[in-house]
Amino acid sequence: MVIPVLIGVSIIVFCLLRVFAPDPAPIVLGEHATAASMKAWRDSQGLNKPVVTQYVNYMKGVFHGDLGYSYYTNTKVTDEIMARFPATIELAITAIIFASIFGIILGVIAAVKKNSIFDAASTLIALVGVSIPIFWLGILLMMIFCGPSTHIFPAGGRITPLMDPTHITGLYTLDSLFTGNWAAFKDAVWHLVLPSFTLGMYSMAIITRITRSTMLDSLNQDYVRTARAKGIREVMVVMKHALRNSMIPVTTVIGLQFGALLGGALLTESVFSWPGIGKFTVDCILKSDFPIVQGIVLLIAAIFVLVNLAADIAYAFLDPRIRYTSKKEE
Repeated sequence: MVIPVLIGVSIIVFCLLRVFAPDPAPIVLGEHATAASMKAWRDSQGLNKPVVTQYVNYMKGVFHGDLGYSYYTNTKVTDEIMARFPATIELAITAIIFASIFGIILGVIAAVKKNSIFDAASTLIALVGVSIPIFWLGILLMMIFCGPSTHIFPAGGRITPLMDPTHITGLYTLDSLFTGNWAAFKDAVWHLVLPSFTLGMYSMAIITRITRSTMLDSLNQDYVRTARAKGIREVMVVMKHALRNSMIPVTTVIGLQFGALLGGALLTESVFSWPGIGKFTVDCILKSDFPIVQGIVLLIAAIFVLVNLAADIAYAFLDPRIRYTSKKEE
């Protein structure tokens, strides 16, 4: 189903841009452009052809790894995206790691200590995480930790300019580790703290609630009562028996949230001046730079689908009872 989903996404985005986005010709050529020059530009870009023909030509290029060229810079869409995507992927990975670790911990504690002060505290944290707007939380954290009186964390950017590591993967934390530049690694991590916390807060709240719900269900199962009756330590009962069997729905949520973080990093990137694809996408939408927007959405959709495919495959490792077999094997 991965391929049909991606084709469906490409059709929807392609049509929406043609229907609702303004004509890119006067934006690209400027307000003083003549009708003749705009028509000539549209002809050169193939925009005067029927929409179906435009889509077929676009998909032919996609299947050959060609996403087109930017209307403004006239550079390859893949080059424009890859210049900014590592920043977004690094932020999203850091945010989902933070959200997963703390979300699972808080959910487990809330389930084990049901109706206690710990349960109430985790519920409050989850409620706050779901309710707070990302842009407001980001600005609040900057006021608290980046002001002149505190200045604990940097206010924006990925790294201090003079510490920019040698580019290998485009992920500054990994690049600084590969080159042994520990000062750059520390600086890159320090720049990640506030944006990743801001971006991951909502996902952490969702993971906390799902973990708590599934853990409560697992703790009431017969195999948990049997394990306790055998005298197994409570820590082992919770971690090995209850938590492992609760991880299937949690894994699904983590996969969905990671895809959402990639597509929803716009506000976080804007607040913290993070040079990723989120803000770049909005700028391209306002400029009607169709090839860039189509390429970014298609990339995010592909990652979203593949991450959830990986989550489905991980079920077999989390639960030995699950096996993926073909119809012939069945």
